[in-house]
Amino acid sequence: MNAYEYALSNRERHLDELKDLLRLKSISALSIHNEEMVRTASWLAEHLRHVGMTRAEVIPTAGHPIVYSEWMGAERAPTVLVYGHYDVQPVDDDGAPEKWRTPPFEPTLQDGNLYARGSSDDKGQLFAHIKMVESYLRTAESLPVNLKILLEGEEEISSVNLHGFIENHQDLLRPDVVVISDGQILATDRPAISYGLRGLLYTEIEVKGPRTDLHSGSYGGVVHNPAQALCEIIAGLHFKDGRVDVPGFYDSVRALDAKERNALASVPWTTEEFVHETGVPVPWGEEGYTLRERVGARPTLEVNGLVSGFTGEGPKTVLPSAALAKVSCRLVADQDPLVIYELLKARVSALTPNTVRSEVRILSHGFPSIIDLDSPMVDAAARAYQRGFGASPVFMRDGGSIPVVATFQRMFRVPVLMVGFGLPDDHLHAPNEKLKLDHFYRGINTAIALMEEIAAVGRRE
Repeated sequence: MNAYEYALSNRERHLDELKDLLRLKSISALSIHNEEMVRTASWLAEHLRHVGMTRAEVIPTAGHPIVYSEWMGAERAPTVLVYGHYDVQPVDDDGAPEKWRTPPFEPTLQDGNLYARGSSDDKGQLFAHIKMVESYLRTAESLPVNLKILLEGEEEISSVNLHGFIENHQDLLRPDVVVISDGQILATDRPAISYGLRGLLYTEIEVKGPRTDLHSGSYGGVVHNPAQALCEIIAGLHFKDGRVDVPGFYDSVRALDAKERNALASVPWTTEEFVHETGVPVPWGEEGYTLRERVGARPTLEVNGLVSGFTGEGPKTVLPSAALAKVSCRLVADQDPLVIYELLKARVSALTPNTVRSEVRILSHGFPSIIDLDSPMVDAAARAYQRGFGASPVFMRDGGSIPVVATFQRMFRVPVLMVGFGLPDDHLHAPNEKLKLDHFYRGINTAIALMEEIAAVGRRE
C-alpha cells in the first residue's frame, strides 16, 4: 500500500479526527478562550507525535503558544517547512450568531461541505499536511524530504509573537522551501498558485474638537464638527478616479510586466461575475487596470470603520467632541508599510483644518511579498496540483495579506509556495464557514505529491 492508497482507505477516520480539532474553540482574539488555545496546541503536538513526527513540542510565547514539529530522516534531501495556524476568528463578531445554520464548533456535513469555524481557515488545510505525514510514515516508514512544521496561534491577531520567534530560531527553522496552505483556489478544476501577496498597514485616524460633546443647537455652526472634519479628511485621500491621493504613495510600486499581465489575464473576472459575487451595481477603482490587477497588483487605501457621536436608538442632538476612523492600506511588492505610514500621516496633517486636531496611529503592519515564477519549486507545486486536483493551476496575485510570507523570504531567501485548497465561497471570517470535503481529501493527495515533487527537484539540483 502506498501513501495515496492509505489516505483513501482512512478517509473516514481522518475526517473524524479533523472534526475533533474543529471542536476546539481556539479563538485567539478573545481572552476567555486562552485555555482552549493551549489545549489546541497540545492536541496538535500530541497528534503530530502520533502520526510519526520524531519531535513535536508546544513552545510558549508572550501570547498564544507555537507548535513546532520535525522529521529529519531523509539524507541528502531538501528540507520543507510547512506553516499553518490553529487559531480561528470569533463566531459572532457581526453581532448575529443566529446567522450560523449549524453550531460553529460542532462540525456538520451538508451537501458535500464541512461546516465549522476554522474548517477552511486554517485547520482543515493544515490538517491535510498532517495526514500526508501519516500516510507516508504508515506505509513507506519515511518521508521523501526532511520536514518541519510550524503552527502558530496568533495569525488572526496579526502574528504578534511569530516574527520574533522566527528571528530567534533561524537555525531551528531554516528550510530549502516553505509551503503554506492558507488560501484559496478558483474551483476544483481551476487550482491556483498565488505568487504575490499584498502587505498591510492598519491605522486609526482620530479627529478631536471641543473638550466634550456639545449641544448642537447651542454650538452648531460655530464649532467645526469633528465627524464632518474627519469625513472631509477621508474624502481627500482619494482622487475621483479611485487612485490614492497621498503624495509618494505609488513611488515604489513595482510595475506589472507583460508576463504577469498575461498570467493574470488567464484568470478572467468579468463584470457580471463581479456584480453577482458582491451585489454592488458596478465595479469601482483605479482606471487602466483589470479587476484582477487591481485586487492583487495595485495598492489601496480603505476605510474599515467610522465611529462618532450618538448612534443609539432615537434622536440625540449632540455635536461630538471626537471622531475615529479605522483606515488600512493594502500594499504591493516593494512598498514599505512604515514608509507609507509616514506619508499617510503627512497627508492627513496637510488635510486637517486648524479648527480641529488630528492624529494617525499605527495598529499593525505587514510587508508584501512576491515569488519568482521561474523557480523550479513553483513548477513542482504546479505538478502537485495537476496530480492532486487533475488540472494545471493558474497563477495569480492575491489581494489578501499573510505577513509571515515576507518574513520567511527575508530570513531564509527561499521560495514560499502558496498551495491552498479552499474556495472563494468558503465564508472565511463570516458565519457558515465551510470546507468542501472533497478538497480536504484532494488536499492530502496534493500534499503527498508536493513532497515527492520537491524531493525530485532537490535530487536534480
